[in-house]
Amino acid sequence: MRTPRRLPRPLPLINRLSRQEQLARKVSAIFSLLSNVYGTDEVLMKASKLKSLRLMRSSRLPERVLALQRIVYEDPTLDKLPTEEEIPRIIDAVEDRLADLIVQRTVEEELERRVADRIREHQHMVLQEIRRRVLKEEFDPETALTRQKLEVLERLEKIQLSHSIHQLVRPRKLKEVVGQDRAIRALMAKLAVPYPQHVILYGPPGVGKTTVARLVLEEAKKLPWTPFPPDAPFVEVDGATLRWDAREITNPLLGSVHDPIYQGSRRDFAEGGIPEPKLGLVTKAHGGVLFIDEIGELDPVIQGKLLKVLEDKRVFFESSYYDPDDPAIPRYIKLLFERGAPADFILVGATTREPEEISPTIRSRCAEVFFEPLTQEHIERIVRQAARRLGVELAKAIPEIIATYTVDGRKAVNLLADAYGMALFRKKGRRGRVRITEEDLYEVIRIGRLTPHVPSRASEVPEVGKIFGLGVSHYLGSIIEIEAAAFPALRTGQGTIRFNETAGSMAKDSVFNAASVLRQIAGIDLANYDLHVNVVGGGLIDGPSLGLAVVLAMLSAIQKRPLRQNVAVTGEVSIQGKVKAVGGIAEKIYGARQAGMRKVIIPQENHHDVPPDLRGIEVVHVNTVQEAFPHIFA
Repeated sequence: MRTPRRLPRPLPLINRLSRQEQLARKVSAIFSLLSNVYGTDEVLMKASKLKSLRLMRSSRLPERVLALQRIVYEDPTLDKLPTEEEIPRIIDAVEDRLADLIVQRTVEEELERRVADRIREHQHMVLQEIRRRVLKEEFDPETALTRQKLEVLERLEKIQLSHSIHQLVRPRKLKEVVGQDRAIRALMAKLAVPYPQHVILYGPPGVGKTTVARLVLEEAKKLPWTPFPPDAPFVEVDGATLRWDAREITNPLLGSVHDPIYQGSRRDFAEGGIPEPKLGLVTKAHGGVLFIDEIGELDPVIQGKLLKVLEDKRVFFESSYYDPDDPAIPRYIKLLFERGAPADFILVGATTREPEEISPTIRSRCAEVFFEPLTQEHIERIVRQAARRLGVELAKAIPEIIATYTVDGRKAVNLLADAYGMALFRKKGRRGRVRITEEDLYEVIRIGRLTPHVPSRASEVPEVGKIFGLGVSHYLGSIIEIEAAAFPALRTGQGTIRFNETAGSMAKDSVFNAASVLRQIAGIDLANYDLHVNVVGGGLIDGPSLGLAVVLAMLSAIQKRPLRQNVAVTGEVSIQGKVKAVGGIAEKIYGARQAGMRKVIIPQENHHDVPPDLRGIEVVHVNTVQEAFPHIFA
């Protein structure tokens, strides 16, 4: 019997397919996996965005592989169709990339789940806190005694005896500020711009530095190109009053941390040992202006800390009690410790000091604006403007008298307010408009023991050996009366020079320099004379600017040539007779005009320092002592 022939065992389907069919099925499986992981709609949207929709639906394997590459790598710039030899390697790389994406998605889902759990926990804590507050509100801490004390306090709040006159007469618009047009323009150019700068304002007291800074910010907030929002704050503080503790227990400017043990934070924080940051003025000024008056008086250590805040635009807090893993710490405290408090503001400092007295590190980060001293005309305008605000009538000479006794706008208003009080007392309740008389003002002057701001004034009568020099202190110019007397030496060739030592070494040097100059330009040997040079009124002369005045006074005394008394001079004199540049020219010119001088002689090198809109006084520039002779000798 013949054994039947056995048929061959069928091969697996994968072995019966061609290589290209295997790769095609593998690509289809990867597309299916993508749809399962991301969703069909998302895969189609990606394909459309990456310009691969047509390739994905193509019947050609290379195009489908290219579409797969673009979708998985999210790279629309891939445009090279793979060859048959490259397809297996590309599919393996795509599978590895897809595996990474699946792992990443799995981790993200796990994180989202944990975040959702944390949110539910936080919501539960918030609900618990609300329940505690409700229970606390149901408990009334007030008693009959505390309510009675509250009523007394509220009654006291309603009683007000006085208002500041400065608040009443303070300018409300920039055009009402007197005598500071150039300073206002300069400050507007630095604050009312897309990129505002930190600024230091220099100038004498009572000229409106604080008022101008506040009004410039108000104008800047109206402009569309400035970064200041409509509610930008203007935070004002006096640098002389800012005090801090080296242990950082308190720092009103930058802020501090109230630790639960040393300072005692809130009761609920103290019980949990949680430190509580207290925000400072730099954060309150965020988005606006921090105005520090008398910034030159600020503690050097605080200045260094302030510079750090200006660079970081944030304030950072530290505490050994802070535990970032403590679940009881509120989120805002965590943010303050981890990110710091925002402090992005514009610093405006004001000072009556000289620039050299301000910290160089502060100055290097700030633009500088100089306010000008007020003239007699400015003070008169301020007085009239204040009188209109007060609604009082003034005797004709009142503004001029006040301007004689002060060049400080604030003090001028105070004098007017005191005279107003005198007028009310004299009126004794009678009806009608209040009128301030000259006698009212002089009564205030006598009670206050006031003296004229300019004790010496110009004269039309020339004098021998007497001249007016110019000085400046705290941005206020003034005239300095210098006199010299010359006599034949008691001992031939052994003449002496006397000088009041209280004037300082710089003024003494000017006297000895003058001796060399007189010998060079006039052939005068001071060994033949006994000279006495005196600064009337004494006082320390800080600087060499009296050189020209001393030379002219000594020359006048020796030659008996009278000097004009309505001309003031300033300038350092070298031993060669050259007149060198000095500082404070603008202030000195204003001081000379205040004293009634008709002419002022200054060094040629200072011609750029003369105010461009100067009126009421002539300015002469000289290079040498001889060039001053025609203007000073009568």
